[in-house]
Amino acid sequence: MDSYVIQTDDNGSLPSVLDVHVNIGGRSSVQGKMKGRRARWNVKPSDMSNKTFNPIRAIVDNMKVKPNPNKTVISLSIGDPTVFGNLPTDPEVTQAMKDALDSGKYNGYAPSIGYLSSREEVASYYHCAEAPLEAKDVILTSGCSQAIELCLAVLVNPGQNILVPRPGFSLYRTLAESMGIEVKLYNLLPEKSWEIDLKQMESLIDEKTACLIVNNPSNPCGSVFSKKHLQKILAVAERQCIPILADEIYGDMVFSDHKYEPLATLSTNVPILSCGGLAKRWLVPGWRLGWILIHDRRDIFGNEIRDGLVKLSQRILGPCTIVQGALKSILQRTPQEFYHDTLSFLKSNADLCYGALAAIPGLQPVRPSGAMYLMVGIEMDHFPEFENDVEFTERLVAEQSVHCLPATCFEYPNFFRVVITVPKVMMLEACSRIQEFCEQYYHCAEGSQEECDK
Repeated sequence: MDSYVIQTDDNGSLPSVLDVHVNIGGRSSVQGKMKGRRARWNVKPSDMSNKTFNPIRAIVDNMKVKPNPNKTVISLSIGDPTVFGNLPTDPEVTQAMKDALDSGKYNGYAPSIGYLSSREEVASYYHCAEAPLEAKDVILTSGCSQAIELCLAVLVNPGQNILVPRPGFSLYRTLAESMGIEVKLYNLLPEKSWEIDLKQMESLIDEKTACLIVNNPSNPCGSVFSKKHLQKILAVAERQCIPILADEIYGDMVFSDHKYEPLATLSTNVPILSCGGLAKRWLVPGWRLGWILIHDRRDIFGNEIRDGLVKLSQRILGPCTIVQGALKSILQRTPQEFYHDTLSFLKSNADLCYGALAAIPGLQPVRPSGAMYLMVGIEMDHFPEFENDVEFTERLVAEQSVHCLPATCFEYPNFFRVVITVPKVMMLEACSRIQEFCEQYYHCAEGSQEECDK
């Protein structure tokens, strides 16, 4: 048994507290006057912050070039449809926000997963016989980005891995690696309109694989998977018993010659967390309201995953209450003409951009089917002046003042991404400048002179 002895001075009086010597179990521990006090400041960033890496910021911030001062800057790099003012949200959406604010009902805290009435509206909006939903299946979040973060946090532990598309949205890696989660990249095939290489994807799965991310419609590709292809993806997930995180923020933003199929409508066996929000379809990304739809008809997630999402949502106490208060009117009153007009504009711009870039020697655009993006391949052999897509896009900025994101940002070198939300006149001018740039630097590859002479 340990003994505790307080040693006194020779005269028997007790010393000051900091001079007390404690003898524990016969082992002397001398507590000096400076015990517990650090000699110097030593404040360092956390491991989580050190592991947080945004490839877009890392690449773009290191591009030290300045635009050509003689040409107006045209930015085809920012995935924000509101930047140029040509794609405003519908007046009904704006009025819903004004009414919610004026009502004075939404100034306090809401439940961390969102108001019950708001979750009921989302459930009702997305409910269908093939994928039924109730309010208990909906978690409201601060944008779709937080929805993705919560899904990863509830499904995956540090040391496990997730399957992520290449090319793919860079946030998946940013979030995962900050949590100590390994990212395994599965390939999308440009020659097949960016369908997944299913065999290669399945080969990545091991005992530590905790989640498959499926982004449809796609950022950065603008692709939309067919029902048949989605069924094949689900077959892999079911065979391997891997839950799916479905990033469907661009759901329903597909062009008239294609159809969007919500992943959960095609399977009763695979548990799916579907992430969405107001940002893109309603053209209000700054309002930061997203959601998670829990599809679990075989009760594979059970209460544990649901309870885990609730606990995780309590870290920031949910999204903006005023937007939640406006949600019913936004979902019920936004006219179909608004959705139709937005998609008509995007398709027109996509067709214009694809046609213009496809006619430029050395470029290989892949025709998009939805969302707000188009990917363009660079035949680097024909542009020996540039080492890679980053150098290509840097010089495009410096000489033509046209900003495009190099697809190295999306783990896919020698491509670049074009955002198709800019006004038509700007899109035409941008394509014209890209053509001028490519014609200046295009060279015939060795052994292909006959083709160049045509």
